[in-house]
Amino acid sequence: MRTDRLVAVLLLLQRRERVTAAEVARELEVSERTARRDLDALAAAGVPIYSVQGRGGGWRLIGGARTDLSGLTAGEARALFLAAGPASAEAPAVKAALRKLVHALPEPFRPQAEAAAASLVTEPHGWGSTSAEPRPPRLLDALQDAVIRGVQVRLGYLDGRGIRTERTVHPLGIVAKGPWWYLVAGTEAGRRTFRIDRVSAAEPTDDPAHRPEDFDLARSWREIADEVDRRRQPLEAEALCGPEAIGLLRMAFGPRLEVGGPQPDGRVRVAVRGYDEPTLAGELAGLVAWLEVTDPPGVRDHLAAIGTALVERYR
Repeated sequence: MRTDRLVAVLLLLQRRERVTAAEVARELEVSERTARRDLDALAAAGVPIYSVQGRGGGWRLIGGARTDLSGLTAGEARALFLAAGPASAEAPAVKAALRKLVHALPEPFRPQAEAAAASLVTEPHGWGSTSAEPRPPRLLDALQDAVIRGVQVRLGYLDGRGIRTERTVHPLGIVAKGPWWYLVAGTEAGRRTFRIDRVSAAEPTDDPAHRPEDFDLARSWREIADEVDRRRQPLEAEALCGPEAIGLLRMAFGPRLEVGGPQPDGRVRVAVRGYDEPTLAGELAGLVAWLEVTDPPGVRDHLAAIGTALVERYR
């Protein structure tokens, strides 16, 4: 039996007076045969549960017994979902287990567990080549607690220019990207992102935060990160690429690459973002066997100059 199902079945039994195999199957997204096998295995292993036959039957915990596995406090349940919630970068199997577990949590814990699961996004790679381990900043816990509880925060902030400001924000989520932590929040000026190590004060209020019904932290962060990447790499070069090299370009440029449609000669139109013409030409120079840059002319000129220098050096 999978450990995630064991925990989920136990919590489900504690949350309800009784459960049937059909209910377990529906809650945990397994077949009724699997649900019955799991319940039988729990009983055989010594877990204090028993079955009642006939109308109104099902499975019950003896005397409403409670087990250590289900002795989760609200804080522990929240910590579990923060560590590996649906918005995190954990493996699909972990996400599936937690989706099952959230259905079995006692009702008082469920809202905070679901909020915790949706409050955090992690990306192991930072901007550029930085890939250091994220180090939680001083006020991270206070801000994450405000996200989960859904309350506004009076925020003190020191921006990149050294200007100190104070404002009331509506916390929406936390993002760990490489070594940096960010707060995504609603403000009077619209949705904004704050680097948490620059937050000087975070005072929760009793006022509820406004969270758009369709807000999705992972999708919102992707939009923010794409905009940052465009500002960091404002130049775009267009090119034609042999289809066999598209995978190579994806590995080389990642999200900076956009792949278009096939052309009459069989090649594929692509676009690559970069910092400036000389830098981008240098990155593309090693791919000339598969790639023909068509625009802008400056990148083509720099590629030609690189080619001339290579011929003069190595002919």
